[in-house]
Parts: sequence; C-alpha cells; structure tokens
Amino acid sequence: METIISIKPLLAVLVSLLITPVLVSSKTPNVREAWTFAAAFMMFMIVVSMLPAVLKGAEMVYTVAEVLPGVPIKFKVDAFGMLFALVSSSLWIITTAYSIGYMRGLDEHSQTRYFCFFALALSATIGVAFSANLLTLFLFYEMLSFATYPLVTHHQDMHARSSGRKYLLYIVGGSVGLVLPAMLICYNLAGTLEFTSQGFLAGTGSKPLMTILMMMLLFGFAKVAVMPLHSWLPAAMVAPTPVSALLHAVAVVKVGAFSVLRVITGVFGTDLLVSLGLGSVICYIAAFTIVVASLIALSQDELKRRLAFSTIGQLSYIVLGAALLSPKGLIGGMIHIAMHAFGKITLFFCAGAIAVATGKKYVSQMVGIGKQMPVTMTAFFIGALSVIGLPPTGGFISKWNLVLGTLEADQSAMLVVLLGSSLLNAAYFLPIVYRAFFCSKEESMFENSVKEAPVWCVFPLVLTAICSIVLFFYPQPFFSLAELMVQSITGR
Repeated sequence: METIISIKPLLAVLVSLLITPVLVSSKTPNVREAWTFAAAFMMFMIVVSMLPAVLKGAEMVYTVAEVLPGVPIKFKVDAFGMLFALVSSSLWIITTAYSIGYMRGLDEHSQTRYFCFFALALSATIGVAFSANLLTLFLFYEMLSFATYPLVTHHQDMHARSSGRKYLLYIVGGSVGLVLPAMLICYNLAGTLEFTSQGFLAGTGSKPLMTILMMMLLFGFAKVAVMPLHSWLPAAMVAPTPVSALLHAVAVVKVGAFSVLRVITGVFGTDLLVSLGLGSVICYIAAFTIVVASLIALSQDELKRRLAFSTIGQLSYIVLGAALLSPKGLIGGMIHIAMHAFGKITLFFCAGAIAVATGKKYVSQMVGIGKQMPVTMTAFFIGALSVIGLPPTGGFISKWNLVLGTLEADQSAMLVVLLGSSLLNAAYFLPIVYRAFFCSKEESMFENSVKEAPVWCVFPLVLTAICSIVLFFYPQPFFSLAELMVQSITGR
C-alpha cells in the first residue's frame, strides 16, 4: 500500500477551526453565513481532492508532533476515514443552508455563537475521521464533546442546562473514566497506539484483560449510545433542530460509531476478536439496544424524541455489523454510517420544517399535515424508507449487506433481530406518513392557511431525500471505500 505524506488532512481540520474568529467579527448575518458556506465548501473540496488517491489504495499521512515515544498526534487518511469525512463535510454544506432558514425563521438568539461552535464541531469530526492513532482520536473526540455542549444548551433555559449536564456526564464521563485508562493500559501492553489492519493488541494480553478493555472502550465511547449509556441522546434533543440533524444524526453519534469500529478493526483486529469470542458478546449488546430502542420509539409522541430513539437503535446496527466480523457485515456497518446519515438528517430536517411552519412538535398533532406540506412530508416518507431499509433508498443497500453478514457469520439470531427491528422501524414511522396524507377533512388538524416552511428549510430536505434515492442506484463512492477497507482488514 502506497503511503503519501501530505498536509491536506491537517488543512481539512484547520479550515473550520480558523474560520471561527472571522465569524465572530462578521458585521452582518449575511457576511457571517457567507463565510460559513465558504469554509464548508473549502473543507469538502480538500476532502474530495484526497479521494482519487484513496480509491487507488493509497494512504495519506501527516505527523503534527510526537507527544509520547511512538505516539504522535498524527493524521492518516484511509478508506474508512475518507468515507466518514465525505459524509460529514458534504452534509455540513446542506445543514448550513438549513440553519439559515431555521434560525432566521424562528428568530433564534445567539446565532453567531451557534455558527461558531458548529464550525468547531465539524473540525473535531474531521479530526476523528483522519486520526492515525487512539490518542489523536481521543483528543478530537473530547474537542467535539466540549464544542457541542453550547449547541445542546443553546436555549439557555433550565431544561437545556439540565440536558447539557447529562450530556457532559455521559459523554465526557465515559471517555475520561473508561477510554483514558483503557488507552493507558493499551499503551503499556503494546508500546503503541497506532491503528493497524490487524489491531495493535494482538498477542499482548490475556482473554480476561482483553475482554475488560473491549468493554471499557465500547461503553467509554458513549456517543455510540449503546444501552444503558444512551439517555443523553434523547435529552440532547432540546437543541435546535439543525443541531439535532447534523450532530445527532451525523457528527456526534457517528463519531461514536466510527470510534467503536476503529477499536474493533484497528485496536483489537478481527482475528483477535474471533479467537476470544468477543464478537458475539458485542453482537448481543448491540442487538439488545436495537430491539429496546425500537420498542421505546413506538411509544414516543414527540417527533424528535421518536427520531432520537430510532437513532439509538440505528447506531447499534453499525456496531452489530462490525461485531459480526464477517466481510459483508463490516461493509454493511461501514456504509450504514452514510446511508443512515442521509435518511435520518432528512427526517430531522422535516421535523424542523414542521416546527417552523406550524409550531407543532408532537406526532399526534400532525394528522392531515401532508395535504398542507406535501413536499416536506414526501421527503419525510423517503427518509423513513431509508431508515427502515426499503428500496428505492440507500438504507436498503446497507441493511442488505448486514443481513448477508449475519449469514456469513452464521448468526441466525442476529438475522432475526435485523428483520424484526426493521418491522418495528416501519411501525413507528409509516403511521405518521399515513395519517399525514390519508385522513378525512374532519380528522385533519390543519387549516388551508398552513404552508410549507421557508425555502431555506425546504430545499435542504428535498436535496437529502433525493440523495437517499440516488444512493440506492449508485452507492458510490461509499461502497467502494468500505470494500477497500474491509479488504485491508480481512485480506479478502
């Protein structure tokens, strides 16, 4: 595999970091948002410029500084990191447009602070995606936690502050209390924290120690929201909808899932986990989360809370795919990061558009809304299909590979979980769409005066819904990147 030394990974991280002083000093909202768009496009173009080399099998590396012997702050752009960076950087552009319509539509306060911390959060996300070792990943993971706290507590009321405290308790408490000591033990065992294709812990410790380390890292990266360390995510729905959309459908939660997949593949390695039998243990933890979260979602009347519990379950699909330790399972888990991102961000965008146009946030209040907001609810239907895993949406591609992964791994119980949970997904999404469009005039809760949200809210959700359909017919480059990564991990 060719290794290319390039400063591009560092530049991708720095773009949104360095734009924050400019945002603070901007005189008008239009100037501030123009700079935000400029930074988002610049980050995306830097990421895309590295794509051809990665698709050819090369890796780009850049060392910033050596902190400990053999443990530098270092970036490495491989196929998996590129997949995640493409998703995050592209959706930042779309969410910036949506943020303008939402924040202005509701005349939200402290919009400059909002855009500044949004930029910092994206910088941290790209830093995680391009981390070459566990130390670098940990530093950017922590940066993301503190950058998103002001976004979660944006409204500054008692409810927001309470949710913010829970957010920090779970996210920072998990990483400092579990990941940090696990990382120290890993360094003591292996003398390195560098991610490798077969894991740097292979042959370094006993089965009980490896089991403890795996559980510490799985639960310590609490952004992945495996139960019982999940309640921070529904609490964080108090944030403005664009925050929920990008950070809790893409950046924050996907950083958790990405980190766990890095641990499984780059710290332990699939061969070690197979020999220790830990794959099945992780599978059952993920399966429990999937089923319970889906059942809880059925009972939620507030739309964003229903989406939050849906996200908890969907994140564990990603963990389950990796824990199957089969090529198809790994591919399914990796591309589900992208497919779920486009589907779920569409659903959050729709929830925000409904709030802007009608002020409604409960499912029971949305009977007949499809006749007044047909574009928004059609996009909602497409996003729901993707999360359920039905064609013609990208979610079908990732769930198809996850199902094949269970067959490859001879995990019939996990096959039942995947199929059963997809039925539960349909049970908590499709009735919303049905009641929105198919109700009598007497049952409708809306008058003809209700119209679609402003164009800055509607255009982004239409675009992400279209992307969900396009990814069904052309799941590239995400599928190719996942295949490349799995080939490097498994050798086949």
